[in-house]
Amino acid sequence: MATGRTHRPATRSRGIPEATVARLPLYLRALTALSERSVPTVSSEELAAAAGVNSAKLRKDFSYLGSYGTRGVGYDVEYLVYQISRELGLTQDWPVVIVGIGNLGAALANYGGFASRGFRVAALIDADPAMAGKPVAGIPVQHSDDLEKIIQDNGVSIGVIATPAGAAQPVCDRLVAAGVTSILNFAPTVLSVPDGVDVRKVDLSIELQILAFHEQRKAGEEAAGSDGAGAVAAGRGDSDSASADQGPDGDVPAVMPA
Repeated sequence: MATGRTHRPATRSRGIPEATVARLPLYLRALTALSERSVPTVSSEELAAAAGVNSAKLRKDFSYLGSYGTRGVGYDVEYLVYQISRELGLTQDWPVVIVGIGNLGAALANYGGFASRGFRVAALIDADPAMAGKPVAGIPVQHSDDLEKIIQDNGVSIGVIATPAGAAQPVCDRLVAAGVTSILNFAPTVLSVPDGVDVRKVDLSIELQILAFHEQRKAGEEAAGSDGAGAVAAGRGDSDSASADQGPDGDVPAVMPA
């Protein structure tokens, strides 16, 4: 089976926008679920709803793949699974190394979805000598001193960094120098890489902070709505009180009665 070192996805050469590329895995996940249920065809509306996008955007995205579906029938599920998998480069074997086998790295190593999606964990690497040889997810951890040799021996072009922030950039530099051209970064820091190296960052704390922002905004809107209702009620009460205090001509007396 081919390795990632000799085969690269064709998305850039074919001019597929990055935003479309980012949505292709969403479509593939939804289509895979349909395929597992033996659903033969799916409409753009149904697939868009399953992927969390609108149908017009989905049809535009698929037009970049040359797939337009059949009016009244929809899209062939199995063909789309193949088409998107091919476009994403998932019809071949991509060896991956995970560097940093702490709690997060171990969790990633134990994730069962890599193999079914075209990725093979070729090696687990850690700087702690005590971790060397220890099996994680059935794979013995190797020391970071051997990082370059491991990458060369396995033809690795994708590296996953799950180290503490302070170690991430030096690890990144070594990965790139050894030939890794794509990096998935879980460390809470921004990596500096040369042209030609792709970095995708996954920062759980940032995602939680964004959710906290939305929660705060929702709470503020609820409080504002509650205050607004109270103000309306208070205003209504003031109006009633003022009406009771008005004189015979409807004016409020200058001197209130005792």
